[in-house]
Amino acid sequence: MPKFSRQGYYKWRSRVPSAREKQNEKIIAKMALLHEQIGGIYGYRRMTLNMNRRFKERLNHKRIYRLMKIAKLECVIRRKKKRYGKATPQHVSENILNREFKADKPNQKWVTDVTELKYGHRKAYLSAILDLHEGMVVSYVLGKSNNNALVFKTLNQALEAAPNARPLLHSDRGFQYTSHQFRRMIENANMTQSMSRVGRCIDNGPIESFWGKLKCEKYRRNSYETFEALQSAIDEYIHFYNHDRLQEKLNGLSPVEYRAKAV
Repeated sequence: MPKFSRQGYYKWRSRVPSAREKQNEKIIAKMALLHEQIGGIYGYRRMTLNMNRRFKERLNHKRIYRLMKIAKLECVIRRKKKRYGKATPQHVSENILNREFKADKPNQKWVTDVTELKYGHRKAYLSAILDLHEGMVVSYVLGKSNNNALVFKTLNQALEAAPNARPLLHSDRGFQYTSHQFRRMIENANMTQSMSRVGRCIDNGPIESFWGKLKCEKYRRNSYETFEALQSAIDEYIHFYNHDRLQEKLNGLSPVEYRAKAV
């Protein structure tokens, strides 16, 4: 055990903390509060974006990482998603998107998919459409059946929110998207349809990534006994994701903020 002189001990006790040390204490306090508010879903990168905004300066991500370690603020760990079997298609479109996940403006490229959730001992299905310009969820519908009506309602909701939109709409080859009726909806809206190749989940990577975030940061952290409780949680998370979840690739803005600047 190291020994210290009495003079050195009293000098240490009477020292005045530096400005940086004082700021570190404030940063840790803000991070701990935010960590508790959001259920620990932020890692050091997203925490850095939030601290930069709160302190109105550019804090180094390594500093935030170190302070999170000191404060024992650990991010939740994302689980790997399950793989599901493919459906037999009625109609197939080419992979026009071709993993070009960047869009120059809003409503230029949309991606869509359906994922399975549970409440009590029952299954629910969440259908959503994301805009690749800023990653905003432009429409979503939670239903008790994985059917055509779920997907059709999601598309109608998106078109009602953006009636002049004529985007490329990309999906996998699920039975809803390969149906003749869905194809007619696409044609009537003067949109272009694109589909992933067989067994290539990465072709629809952005929405697969969104499902991972939703399940890791919200869904798996709670249990839902009723459909209404699950619906409330999905509503809460998607509002948070669109309005409050800052993203480094969006220059530290939320999807809604980034979209507003573009418009």
